[in-house]
Amino acid sequence: MVRGATTPDSFKAALYLASATTGAANTVYTATGEVSGAGYTAGGVDLTGAPDWIAPTSTGTTAFSTPTASIVYTTVTLATAFDAVMIYNSTQGNKAVSVHTFGSQTVTAGTFTLTMPTNDATTGLIRIA
Repeated sequence: MVRGATTPDSFKAALYLASATTGAANTVYTATGEVSGAGYTAGGVDLTGAPDWIAPTSTGTTAFSTPTASIVYTTVTLATAFDAVMIYNSTQGNKAVSVHTFGSQTVTAGTFTLTMPTNDATTGLIRIA
């Protein structure tokens, strides 16, 4: 398939409850198991940066790509434990790009930030070898 658009796609990041079953079976964004709370909008936040993602590149036999900037949820209260984020392409029918887990968290009237790793073959967020 040849892509006709020349503008970068837009990506979003949604948070999921620790009790949710989110993973490879989810091929598109789903609200099932997504967190809710003050200051959080269903569907999550837009990835920021220009563009949202660093263009895929490779070193040796490993291809890699990482979002351009950290993912930030500002002034949220998420009282029920959450431990996963789904990054999805909101331009291409909300297709899931990846799901990442982390230690269980709650937030009370604060900012939750997912800091992106260095974009390289060893630590890039998405790596294919």
